[in-house]
Amino acid sequence: MTSAPPAARPPSGSRHHRRKVVAALVLVAALVGGTFALTLDGSRDRERERSEQTATEASAGPEERDESLLRLARREKGDPMAVGDVDAPVVMIEYSDFQCPYCGRFARETKPALLREQVEEGVLRIEWRNFPLFGEESERAALAAWAAGQQGKFWEFHDLAYAEPRKRNSGAFSEQAVVDMAEKAGVGDLERFRKDLGGAEGRAALERDQQEGSGLGVSSTPAFLVNGQPILGAQPGTTFTEAVEAAEAEARRNSEAAGPDAEDGAK
Repeated sequence: MTSAPPAARPPSGSRHHRRKVVAALVLVAALVGGTFALTLDGSRDRERERSEQTATEASAGPEERDESLLRLARREKGDPMAVGDVDAPVVMIEYSDFQCPYCGRFARETKPALLREQVEEGVLRIEWRNFPLFGEESERAALAAWAAGQQGKFWEFHDLAYAEPRKRNSGAFSEQAVVDMAEKAGVGDLERFRKDLGGAEGRAALERDQQEGSGLGVSSTPAFLVNGQPILGAQPGTTFTEAVEAAEAEARRNSEAAGPDAEDGAK
């Protein structure tokens, strides 16, 4: 498993509140790490199925979810790195690296169904967090995606970046390559794109995402929080649909228990 950047030390109050999710992520990381190793050595089928099942069970986490994890959902109107209704009952936060092969697999094989079946139905909102792990090209890809987002083309850039498996640090995200990718994604003002790519605002946004993930204990990608519940790795699609359905049911129950005023406010 590839290590993340050094973890930012969260405030003392949040350390206590986030202890459970850190433990869950560490446990799932260890289990999913076994799955990754089996994938690489070719002896994956039966053992990988067992590892993924165990990881899925572990990622279920504690029944009592910390409210501070739910508040990590930004729900910012007009966020170019989010898709779905701002008031959707479920928010899935995704921490990913554009050079991560498992992030690419999730983007190509799993995310389209989530977009079609749950985002478009108003149930799910997906919020992206840049979490580059693989060096200079990963960071450049993250900054380029952010810069494309400043012109409303984040998801188009995202789809092109993950369109096919790429060898890491092979030039796929060189300075010229990301400009070409941005142009292909429909970014209209390439001069502004280049400026945003190297600007302080994009760097600050990247550091914000990295600090958030590191503070949670994220050390590999992709990693997810579904209404505060951790899932790690490119798990089967059913893992995500079931997690979203469970989170939606819980959100509805909580809204009903809070009364009509709260329910109206959640719509």
